[in-house]
Amino acid sequence: MSSPISALQQEQPESRTLADRVCQEIVTAIIVGDIPPGQKISEPELARTYGISRGPLREAIRRLEGLRLVVRIPHVGARVVSLSMEELIEIYHVREAMEGMACRLAAQSMTPEEIQSLRNLLDEHEQNLEETEGRAYFQKEGDLDFHYRIVQGSKNRKLKELLGGELYHLVRMYRYQFSLSSSRPVRALAEHRHIVEAIANRDGELAEMLMRRHISAARKNIERKLKQTTTEQ
Repeated sequence: MSSPISALQQEQPESRTLADRVCQEIVTAIIVGDIPPGQKISEPELARTYGISRGPLREAIRRLEGLRLVVRIPHVGARVVSLSMEELIEIYHVREAMEGMACRLAAQSMTPEEIQSLRNLLDEHEQNLEETEGRAYFQKEGDLDFHYRIVQGSKNRKLKELLGGELYHLVRMYRYQFSLSSSRPVRALAEHRHIVEAIANRDGELAEMLMRRHISAARKNIERKLKQTTTEQ
């Protein structure tokens, strides 16, 4: 299975470049909630917004479907994906087990240079967090994403396929949107730093436990917010 990063790098040069650019921009808009879950995809509106003709735009939308950020419903059209609470919580349970395993393996496999690079990445994240006064923790995709880097550091091909594949952007979207306007972003960064130090100390058992706690805390934050929303309605 190709990764969500490499999946955007195929097809023919000129239209590919345009479709790639627009696809990446729409991915970011979906992740940060500018195009919210469940919203209908309007081709004319997107064409105007991104200054693109319908051909490359349709190619970009097709790629978004491949990334599982957009679903096409018969007689309705394309919409941004919207998971049920049950589906979302199931994904977080799977993440807890698999990313915990990835951390344990990363403690065995990551080089000192890779670990230092991970520390440097968290320094950059801290600067970005300060710019939002701790309200949002947005991570760009691929090597700029802490969780992605841990999975790559596990050196396990199956984990990389499963966690870096079709669920990747879905997880990014909900991870970001449910961290907004809470104390979670600051705590999440601190938890990331503890995980890196466990990996640096080659303590795979501790690294796995810390990652599992980290994702469990994020899941509980999501459950709490969803229940609040339900109560308010």
